Amino acid sequence: MTDLRKTVESFWAFAEARDWSAFADTLAEDVVYTLPQTRERVSGRERYVEFNREYPGDWHLRIERMVAEPEQVVTWVHVTVGLEEMYGISFFNGDGSGRISAVTDFWPEPYEPPAGRDHLTERY
Repeated sequence: MTDLRKTVESFWAFAEARDWSAFADTLAEDVVYTLPQTRERVSGRERYVEFNREYPGDWHLRIERMVAEPEQVVTWVHVTVGLEEMYGISFFNGDGSGRISAVTDFWPEPYEPPAGRDHLTERY
């Protein structure tokens, strides 16, 4: 287990608990948050904390899977907002002191599979 892994575990726990002060402590001052699908970027700890604090809805999350190396961690999270469910994949980089210096989030949308391969797959 790496220090960054523990930091990311805390990051998600503090987000779920809405403990924004502790959440901020997991982040480097110059953290950069990137959302490639919407081409948005949030720079800096204060703005990133506020971005999360202001996110609409009564959302909740749980970590489905985490893969960690010393200075990078990937998580797959399950998020609910009311009755809506979604999954997010987040890539974290560390700053060498155990804080998060970069987060890149992907929020894939579910879709129906193409026709013609149902003889090879099963739906769950």
